[in-house]
Amino acid sequence: MKRFYLKTMGCQMNDHDSEVITGILLSLGYQSTDSVDEADLILYNTCCVRENPERKVYGHIAAFKRLKEKNPELIIGICGCMPQQKQERQQMLQRLPHVDLIFGTHNIHRLPELLERAASGERIVEVWEEGQYDEGQDYRDDLPVQRSDGLKAFVNIIYGCTNFCTYCIVPYTRGKEHSRTPAKIREDVVGLVADGYKEVTLLGQNVNAYGKDLTEDASFSALLEDLNSINGLERIRFTTSHPRDMGPDLIKALATLDKVCEHLHLPVQAGSSSLLKRMNRGYTREYYLDLVKQVRKAIPGISLTTDLIVGFPGETEQDFQETLSLVQEVGFDSAFTFIYSPREGTPAARMPDQIPEELKKERIYKLIELQNTISENHMRRLLGTNQELLVEGRSKDGLIGRTRTNRQVHFEGPDDLLGSLVSVEITEASTWSLRGRIL
Repeated sequence: MKRFYLKTMGCQMNDHDSEVITGILLSLGYQSTDSVDEADLILYNTCCVRENPERKVYGHIAAFKRLKEKNPELIIGICGCMPQQKQERQQMLQRLPHVDLIFGTHNIHRLPELLERAASGERIVEVWEEGQYDEGQDYRDDLPVQRSDGLKAFVNIIYGCTNFCTYCIVPYTRGKEHSRTPAKIREDVVGLVADGYKEVTLLGQNVNAYGKDLTEDASFSALLEDLNSINGLERIRFTTSHPRDMGPDLIKALATLDKVCEHLHLPVQAGSSSLLKRMNRGYTREYYLDLVKQVRKAIPGISLTTDLIVGFPGETEQDFQETLSLVQEVGFDSAFTFIYSPREGTPAARMPDQIPEELKKERIYKLIELQNTISENHMRRLLGTNQELLVEGRSKDGLIGRTRTNRQVHFEGPDDLLGSLVSVEITEASTWSLRGRIL
């Protein structure tokens, strides 16, 4: 029995790709292990959106050279977004000569053949610039999937991205947008519900661009309405949305469809219109603030989360202050905050007026401090309220449930509540956690 060790870095798209990779490996007779020392195959599914995950990949895999010397038949592989960049592939070959297998985001389905060739002693580098598929289809559609959770599931509805934000490498690693057919997505969700799943998260680099590339009449709001009708499905989530594609039909779907959760992740990236233009985001500060007003009017109590970048090339102190003021005005429930990291091949990496690292750090600390205060206020406002939870698991602090607004709550209760919907009263709140008592 061969064993594999799989490390996943990056977004939910990579998480789901790893579920497919795991399904393929299990079908080949492999068994999963949490120890690299036990593994016959070590595989890293990588992210290249920021520099730090890339550094970790080189550091970790360099350390596996000793394992390769000890066991020459060990196969070490790198897949995901990093290999999609030509320069990264060349660096991998030079810096990591003990790596046997390199493949990208578009040829996961060829893993059985690639492993067979690597096992015979061939060093494999196979990266496709684009996937090979017909309209509405994807090569991952019929591959085995080993999901990491028996209660909640990721379902890809659209792959790729064609927005070309000037800082982002994703369009170059994931290819152009292509949507799956509504019928295939519904078939997947119906199957998941039959297997006992209660919640699905619809995935895409830009989910609300869904259907624009299909010749059949399809839209994201119509897809949500269709999935909402599936008996046995309790909750629907989705990520990630682009503000430019957030139309009235999607706001209406959020407001009226009972299974669609009241949580919207709406990345703004910056609060300055001049920076947003340099980022090629396709909207202004004023547009975003008006969109937030429309959403909050239609769905009172919705949880709004976002992504924010500090230190983008040319960011002035005034630009940064506008980001802080937007965060204050919107009052996000939480935010993923990032220091701008130049990605080779993107327009922003070639822009003048790159910001010094020390100034980036100074700004990110100020932003995090502001957002933490806002997040804590949101959490404390939940004290004394009743919340519906989907009970997801158990920790040392008791059972763990998640609200419709995507907040975790710890509470005491028996294990037979796992997988069920319960109502709790929130009794304790802090910046990062909630506690409740079952009603």
